[in-house]
Parts: sequence; structure tokens; C-alpha cells
Amino acid sequence: MTKLALAFDLGGTELRGALVERDGAVAARVSAPTMAGAGSEAVIGQIIALAGTLLAEHPQAKVAGIGMCAPGPLDPKAGIVIGPPTLAGWHDVPLIDILSRQFGLPVRLENDANAAALGEWRFGAGRGSGSLVFVTVSTGIGGGVVADGHIYHGRRGLAAEIGHMTITGEGDRCFCGAVGCFEAVASGTALGRRATRLTAPGDGSLLRRLSGDGDVSARHVVEAARAGDVNALELVDAEAKWLGIGFTNLLHLYSPELIVMGGGLANGFDLLAPGIRATIEQRAMPAYRDVPIVPAELGDRAGLIGAASLILWEGEPGAPLAIAQDEDSGPSKRADAREANHG
Repeated sequence: MTKLALAFDLGGTELRGALVERDGAVAARVSAPTMAGAGSEAVIGQIIALAGTLLAEHPQAKVAGIGMCAPGPLDPKAGIVIGPPTLAGWHDVPLIDILSRQFGLPVRLENDANAAALGEWRFGAGRGSGSLVFVTVSTGIGGGVVADGHIYHGRRGLAAEIGHMTITGEGDRCFCGAVGCFEAVASGTALGRRATRLTAPGDGSLLRRLSGDGDVSARHVVEAARAGDVNALELVDAEAKWLGIGFTNLLHLYSPELIVMGGGLANGFDLLAPGIRATIEQRAMPAYRDVPIVPAELGDRAGLIGAASLILWEGEPGAPLAIAQDEDSGPSKRADAREANHG
């Protein structure tokens, strides 16, 4: 059997695992609801159990290692999950050390948005490009940057937290405590919140009918806009403007060859794209206006495929620079890195 990687995509709602081939093909896949409130030991137990399921169902699999992606903040070089807000009880968890001891395999860790960016760059919408910015627009907004064939990490792997760019001085307070974050005004959650405020239970609007007279979600807005609902179309126009403002900032910051938009709101990309492009044409400097804005291609496989490539393509373009330059990354060196980071 061809060489495979075990890949895991740890989310606050769902934990996904897969066996992934070097060409990006997903040979097998499992998932389970994440025990997000139960602490790190419980969730790591879930990872181990899903790995056992995959390996038991494919006993001939030649597994080269484990690629893991998780929500930030995390330190990919030290292998530490620092403290993701969507997972309770995680604080400086040395995930690489724990999993490498459990399985006796090389383990690599990456921020989930970075892993998705890497997956789209290598096997999805960004194939053949030298650089891209991946933006996931869903419950929140996350991002990853591939520059010159490598994920851009910044200090402690914390770069490209694009959802917390300040793009306005108004609006709802973000979960991070600030006002005006890109995420707070342009995420799917923000779009649903605006739609809920615009309507009322029992008002007969299509948005409320679609939501069963409950809170309106971004999915309901997209569905109503496709049906030609005036309120929904106005909401989509406003959403596209906010996304366009954020994307303009990303163009000026990173000058990528393209921006790839993923996440749940990408299901409405065709409705949003004209407004995004119009805003970029209005706000970006001329040299940046011709950069393509395209929808992601890999869906919820992007993180798994990107995480697997950390193992299967290590040392080649696309591998994190910190890992490619530091092949002796055993437990003692990772411990040294943790001490340096927390000393």
C-alpha cells in the first residue's frame, strides 16, 4: 500500500480523522463530536480512539506519521496548543509529545486555518500559485498565508490572525473584547445577527420563515437571496462590502497571487463576489486590483489534507520553514523550545 499519513482536524464542534495519500486523496475518514468542554485529556482520548478505528479498519496501511491541525493560538514548532477559546481546559498542552509517545510516530502540528491554506495551495484552488491568502468565513473568520511556498508563521506561529484586524470603529464587540474586528462585522455569525435584527418573529418575512421564526443564520440569508428576497439581497450587499474591505487590507499586507475564500459562507460566493470585487476596485491601490478572489475547492477536507502534507511532503516546498530547517525535532528539542517560549 502507498505511504499514508494519519491526519486529524480538531474543531470546537467536530473532530475529524483520515488516512491521506501523498496526492491528497482521502483513503478513509472518521469523525466524532468534539468533547470540547471536557478538557484536553478527554479530547486526546478521542483522537487516540479515532486513530485506532482507522488503523483497525486498514491494517495494511503504511503510516508515515501524524499530521494534526487545531484552533489557535498554538506553537507549531514547539508542538504546544496554547489556549484555544473553543476548547475548555487546554493550556500549553504539549500535543506533539503526547501523540508521539502514544503512537511512536513523527507528529506535526499546525493551526487549522494554516493547514487549510496549505491544503488549498497544494491540492485545491491555489494549485500552481506561489502565494495565497486563505480566508475561512464561517462562525468566525480565520486565515492562513502561503508565501513563497511556505506557511508564514510569524512569532510563535501566531501570524495571520486576520479575523482580528480592526476594520471599523463601530459595531458589536468581538469575543476577543475589541470593537471593529473583521470577524465581528463580516463573519457568518455577524451576517446572521444583522438579519435577525432586521426582522422579527411572526413578521412573515422569508428570512423568518426559513428560520422557523427563530434566529436567522447566514445560511438562511443566502437561501433567501437566491430566491430574490429584497432584504436578503441588501444583507448580502452589506456583507460583500465588509468582506471586500477586509480583503483589500489583505491584498495590501501580503500581495498574494490570489485570495481563496472558504468556510460556510463560501456557499454564497457567487452572490458575494460582485460586491467584493466592486469594493476592492474602489479601495485597493491599482497594482492590487487584478488579484483573483476565488472559492475554495476542498471543503472540509482542506485541513485534513493540509495536515497530512506536513508529514508526506516534509522538507519540500510547503513544509513549515521551522520544521524543514530543524529535522532533529525530537522530544528533548521540543522541550527546549517550550522552555525558551515560556522562560
